[in-house]
Amino acid sequence: MPQENMQWTPRQDILTFEEIGRLANLLAQMGVNKVRLTGGEPTTRKDLTHLIQKLRNISGIGPLLLTTNGAALERTAVQLRDAGVTGLNISLDTLDRQRFHEITRRDQLEQVMRGIKAAVAAQFESLKINVVVMSGINDHEMCDFISTFRDDPIEIRFIEFMPFLSNDWERGKMVPYAQMRSRIESAYSLRPIDSGPNAVAKEFEVEGATARIGFITSMTEHFCDGCNRIRLTADGHLKACLFSRTGPSLRDAMRAGARDDELESMIREAVNTKWAAHPPMTQLTQTNDRPMISIGG
Repeated sequence: MPQENMQWTPRQDILTFEEIGRLANLLAQMGVNKVRLTGGEPTTRKDLTHLIQKLRNISGIGPLLLTTNGAALERTAVQLRDAGVTGLNISLDTLDRQRFHEITRRDQLEQVMRGIKAAVAAQFESLKINVVVMSGINDHEMCDFISTFRDDPIEIRFIEFMPFLSNDWERGKMVPYAQMRSRIESAYSLRPIDSGPNAVAKEFEVEGATARIGFITSMTEHFCDGCNRIRLTADGHLKACLFSRTGPSLRDAMRAGARDDELESMIREAVNTKWAAHPPMTQLTQTNDRPMISIGG
């Protein structure tokens, strides 16, 4: 969370539930079969369960996932599951209370941990914890994450630190996949899992544990050639890649009266701009025009 200079998007600029539903239905007709609500923080959206139910009723949509900071899960996990969410990704970069406060600007670690327990009890089809690993900050905690959640049906995903606007990225802070894996294998035996050609993570079983782990290797071993994801931002723009500049505004097109076939053409044109491989990590802050927290989607 940035310490200052946060700019909040005016309410009228954010897609309405009806607009999201229209676009999701169109994308499903075009072959999209998985939807993820992310952010920002989606659980702050008023009447979120109504949007989930709307998406759940769209023909062709299978997994309906949600990425959250976990702060609200203690009271909302069951509501989200009952509304139709099939899986959660919970962002948690540290198990240390003081370090959590430094990273998030909030003293909510215990609240998030209770939320994770509530999510486990709710028995979602998939439950993952996203850990952005940063050298000198939390890289020494990787094995602690495994020992903490080893008996839970959770996948712990260790993510290479990626450059975005305003996140103080430095190459020296990025812990490469090979180094992360080597450190963990000094304490645990790992067995690779075949995750399929479109997977974004290299996944492993951990011997003697229920929990699994994954590595998202965007910086050192990109998976662009198998990436089949696009992002619709909270304010209605398309991003063909998380690192690319913001694409066309489907919100503006809809509000100007665009037909579905015109929207489809805009979507296909944007998808055709997907990179075969993203630029080197040192150039990525020049290609992305939004901080990660303001991308939404």
